[in-house]
Amino acid sequence: MKNLIVVLVLALSANIYAQDAMKDNMMSKKGDKMMKKEAMMDKAPKTIALEQTSGEFTQKQITVTEGTYVFEISNNGIDHNVGFVLVKKGEDISNPENHIQTAYVTKPVGTDSKQNSKPTTLEKGEYVYFCPLNPTSTDNTLIVN
Repeated sequence: MKNLIVVLVLALSANIYAQDAMKDNMMSKKGDKMMKKEAMMDKAPKTIALEQTSGEFTQKQITVTEGTYVFEISNNGIDHNVGFVLVKKGEDISNPENHIQTAYVTKPVGTDSKQNSKPTTLEKGEYVYFCPLNPTSTDNTLIVN
């Protein structure tokens, strides 16, 4: 009888230990997920503000570091909608498949207003930007270091 009680106590102890270990593991994973989420929130997208006037962007060249950005496009006195297109330098700008579509403004930018793009992750390299609606020069350069 004593042996049976010892076996039951050992089995119960092992079961409790295993449940605690599983609970600790689950809490650790939840903590890791929360830390990753907080780290991503700390890295909120930065804003690149670009202004368009009749036929041109006022900023011809911009240099930034790698990261995630939102493009804020301003229409300064143009009497029609404008937009924004970003393409990796050297790619065919006339082919929409080469456009970085997250950089498109979320809707056309009306006269004397602003619109933003979706967050866009930029890697090291050179890009060109232009507006097909304005139309602007296609040699505006964005350099990412």
